[in-house]
Amino acid sequence: MTASAYRPVILQVLPSLDAGGVERGALEMVEAIAQAGGRALVASAEGRLVPRVEYLGGRHISLRLGDKSPLGILRNARRLMALIATEGVTLVHARSRAPAWAARLACRSTKTHFVTTWHGVHHEKFPGKKTYNSVLASGERVIAISDYIAQRLSRDYGVGSDRLRVIPRGADTRHFNPALVRGDRIQNLAEAWNVAADQAVILMPGRLTEWKGQALTLDALAIMARENWTDRNWVCVFVGDGARDNAFAERLGAKAASLGLTNRVRFGGHCSDMAAALALAEVAVVPSLRPEPFGRVVVEAQAMARPVIVAAHGAAMETVTHGETGLLFPPGNARAFAEMLAGTLSATPEQRAAMGEHARQNVLAHYTTATMQRATLAVYDEILRSQFVETWDATLSGDAGNHTNIGVDARENVATPAFTTQIVPGQVY
Repeated sequence: MTASAYRPVILQVLPSLDAGGVERGALEMVEAIAQAGGRALVASAEGRLVPRVEYLGGRHISLRLGDKSPLGILRNARRLMALIATEGVTLVHARSRAPAWAARLACRSTKTHFVTTWHGVHHEKFPGKKTYNSVLASGERVIAISDYIAQRLSRDYGVGSDRLRVIPRGADTRHFNPALVRGDRIQNLAEAWNVAADQAVILMPGRLTEWKGQALTLDALAIMARENWTDRNWVCVFVGDGARDNAFAERLGAKAASLGLTNRVRFGGHCSDMAAALALAEVAVVPSLRPEPFGRVVVEAQAMARPVIVAAHGAAMETVTHGETGLLFPPGNARAFAEMLAGTLSATPEQRAAMGEHARQNVLAHYTTATMQRATLAVYDEILRSQFVETWDATLSGDAGNHTNIGVDARENVATPAFTTQIVPGQVY
């Protein structure tokens, strides 16, 4: 059966389309489904990313699927049943728990195929929480975004190898490419963030929330400044949205002032040009206090050939090889974090460039958006016996410049950075 005769309809369901890894993953699959000859639908509440759905070849259906109450889930299940019937949906792909519960009920009633992706950590601290989480382990195929998440799904939720598929997130190397970022884009951010020409930028991307580690970063910066471990002129820029009440952002500002860092810190808010932000940076840091299920900002920084300093737990242990593609420090250890920051700033440009290039080559080989898209299309093909991958490959064969790094080891001969032994002061984790 040809792709033109059979156009599977894939419906993705999630709470909203505002910002975050879940939302970006959905958009990336809208693009891939459309390129592979399918129809891509997304059902969610409104958000700033809704216009991107149609731009990428899909269609958005406005449904508030984030209601966690039993009655709300039942109402949304009925709405999804109607949508499945009206649009001839072939497969529903759920990416979040409340929408997944509604989708599972709808799929069972309509005998529609059901796939889930487990994106988050999803704790089990409260009674009933494991049951609530379990819907994301109930798909015909269950996609884990890292080996770290796959191990948990297998151990705690009994997902066998027959259903479990590990598909890491990735960086879109069409955008996160240092050769393609113009100087004016970098300059615009430097001016917006009041960064002087001689200042080395430490960039911390991430939503302003306690577990992401902004407060720990301030502690590490204060130690580095107090101990006078580097003579570089530096500034740290925190990039990311804050909570609606902004209380945590206010506490961070007060903490920075109490540590004497007011002139060394910028709060940049939402940034729509992260490639330029990373190009401006000399080092990117991801000091999360809890294990990251994947940590897309790590591979985006690596794709931009920037050294990364990352807390050593969760999926960071998969994407960062200490001393080669980045640096790892013990989670929560501000002093070790400070030592690595100082060491990176004090390194030669050649050492930083070597580490950055090692990291970029590793991303090109293993962690691109294109690799993720193709692998997810293959999951759909498994279930539907469709030809998504074949059609996608054929569609992109004339656009190789955009998708050249699909599961290919792209390593080149790059000088070893030797960060571990030469430039990190003190004991290295």
